Amino acid sequence: MSPAGKWQPLSLVFLLGMGMAAGDSSCPSGCSCRYLEVNCTGRQLQEFPTAIPLDTRQLILAANNVSYLPAVELSFLADLVYLDCQKNLLGDDLDFTFIGVVKLVYLDLSFNNLTQVTFSTFSQLLSLVVLKISDNPNLVAIEKDAFANNTWLRHLDVSRTGLTFLDASTVQDLPNLRFLGLSDNLWHCNCSFLDFITWMTESSVHFPDADNITCYTPEALRALKMPAAEVQLDSSCQTHLHKQDYIFLCFIGFCIFFAGTVVAWLAGICAVIYQIHSSKQEEEEEEEEKDAVT
Repeated sequence: MSPAGKWQPLSLVFLLGMGMAAGDSSCPSGCSCRYLEVNCTGRQLQEFPTAIPLDTRQLILAANNVSYLPAVELSFLADLVYLDCQKNLLGDDLDFTFIGVVKLVYLDLSFNNLTQVTFSTFSQLLSLVVLKISDNPNLVAIEKDAFANNTWLRHLDVSRTGLTFLDASTVQDLPNLRFLGLSDNLWHCNCSFLDFITWMTESSVHFPDADNITCYTPEALRALKMPAAEVQLDSSCQTHLHKQDYIFLCFIGFCIFFAGTVVAWLAGICAVIYQIHSSKQEEEEEEEEKDAVT
């Protein structure tokens, strides 16, 4: 047998071994696995599954009862780019959860129990493009700088939550944002919300289901769409003065003028008195000098 023939089986074994090392053949119990993907949809999981291949890039945990995502276990999946956790029981303890999956591009946390989003929730996800946190009825607060690090974010959905307010800078500073879901929230359309509404009407971002992006409070603006709400708020949030206000301002102006005149008059009198007193003192000093000489 030639040396080439002798080493061919060994080369094949070596390549197979490398292939097994590159792709872990394990799969979580009850889940289905294929190349770089683990699908555990609707398996009634109570906890984050174990034995997930470390080279997994797509992990689907939709429609389970998972209430906690362990940051350590997630960090082992360093190549993960797609994570679907919709329809679970995830709560408000997600800060620093995704610190080890920095390659994540797609994240779906819709239909959960999120209550707030802080800067620490998604700040590690520098490559995030799609973020779905819709249908979280207990989500009532998104911090002003919550997405400050997610500059690649293109698709953001916060529809059907408990949000009543969103600072304009939270989304207007996202240079790649093209899609923003805001429908069926409890928007409180007051003067503080006017900046956000103005940004919406002037922005090139697409707002799906725009007919259902309406004011919830105050009662006078209930069910009003954002363009119409902007007109109402532009009018009501400007400073309007009544007749009594003008009279009061005129009275204050007169008082200030009169007080200034009186002060100037008193200052003038004091100056004259001082001048007269100084002149008399000089004359007395001159007379004393003359008497001393004679």
